[in-house]
Amino acid sequence: MTARIVVIPARRAHSNHAEVARTVGIDIIAGRYAEGAKLPGDAELTLLFGVSRPVLRESVKTLVAKGLLSTKARVGTVVRERAAWNMFDSDVLAWHLDAGIDRRFLRDLAEIRLAVEPRAAALAAERRSPADVATMRAAIATMRREPFDSPGFADGDLALHVAIANASGNPFMRSVGAVIEAALRASFLLSAPVAEPERDIAVLAHERIVDAIEKGDAEAANTAMMNVIFNGLRRHGATE
Repeated sequence: MTARIVVIPARRAHSNHAEVARTVGIDIIAGRYAEGAKLPGDAELTLLFGVSRPVLRESVKTLVAKGLLSTKARVGTVVRERAAWNMFDSDVLAWHLDAGIDRRFLRDLAEIRLAVEPRAAALAAERRSPADVATMRAAIATMRREPFDSPGFADGDLALHVAIANASGNPFMRSVGAVIEAALRASFLLSAPVAEPERDIAVLAHERIVDAIEKGDAEAANTAMMNVIFNGLRRHGATE
């Protein structure tokens, strides 16, 4: 299967060292610096980015903490193997979106979602509060109101999934929901229905999750969440 690359710009950094870390991080993820490759020296990088050595070193520390780089005396700064990258780091995920994502990335994301979100929906059915349900209904209303190909529709979809993770009452699920937010946004944008009837079907499928949660039906909430994730995969062609 040929991968279709879709580039979705990540948020801009707010400081010099964060911007340098973002640029180098994207270059690593995009393969411009291969695994095991040694980064250019400080003098070359400070000239390239127009920053001071302290700013550059702070940027490198950031990338080391995220698992993308390692630094060793007499060796220099080296790109680590992909398996060492912290894929739950919000910046690392955002940089993947900026570098360009393919179907493999979306399938990998879906596997994590299937491992967490159906159980989160089931727990939400057991632990939800009236305020939680109101937040979910508001997200559904946004999806109904916004055009299917608009950022607003994707925002409503995302808000619903985050609300469900919060309603689960499990702090680990809440953290996962927050950390993968950027990647979920990409998945939702790519899997937006292409016709009005399909859009209505997608909204109804999400509404079934909320209905089950409000009724306290954990099994139905679990199943409805799984259906939504699988349907999203089918819509953007990431299934075999």
